[in-house]
Amino acid sequence: MPDVYCLNPAFGYNRAFSNLFSDGLIMSIYALKPKFQNLLRPLVRRLYENGVTANQVTLAACAVSLLLGLFLTVLARIAPLFWLLPVWLFVRMALNAADGMLAREFGQKSALGGYLNETTDVLADAALYLPFAFIAPFGGLQTALFVWLAAMTEFCGVLGQVHGNGRRYDGPFGKSDRAFFTGALAVWYAAFGGFHPAFYWLMWAACAALAFTCYKRVKNGLQPA
Repeated sequence: MPDVYCLNPAFGYNRAFSNLFSDGLIMSIYALKPKFQNLLRPLVRRLYENGVTANQVTLAACAVSLLLGLFLTVLARIAPLFWLLPVWLFVRMALNAADGMLAREFGQKSALGGYLNETTDVLADAALYLPFAFIAPFGGLQTALFVWLAAMTEFCGVLGQVHGNGRRYDGPFGKSDRAFFTGALAVWYAAFGGFHPAFYWLMWAACAALAFTCYKRVKNGLQPA
């Protein structure tokens, strides 16, 4: 178990975060997934009892994401509409957890399901990030890089499984973390109607975090199983 350090104002930073990067201890929202799944388990059982399959949940989540992304892209200048994005991101996170639980716990695992899970996630993410390309101070190139790097994190994660070390979900900027980030941007935009120019650099920082996530997933995926 890693050491825990205190931040004491009298003595400054008392070795805090000193081993954060070297020990690979960067936290990710993904670490909260088991508790979230426990909350969803009764709902997932009800879905199963009503004949809903994991692949149906996966496709439904992707379809709504594509439609919402297109809707917000076309109407990107209407800031209050962006309240829809954090709501949907939370629902989508629940659906993504539900489809995995249906597959694992109710015997619905399939090769098709694996393909659908990976490809629809990338498509849905791209659609939901796209509206920010049309909101200042973000630009098309910057948003395109964010979308591409987000896809690369998932590609690097899958490669761990291909090479026998399991699917990689390392942070600091996995899918759940990106959902929190874009949801927070959407809340800000919906509440204030615009962004300070400093948010331009925040998006670049997010791109850097994505690049580091790719590095971590490749590095950890190369470790002996």
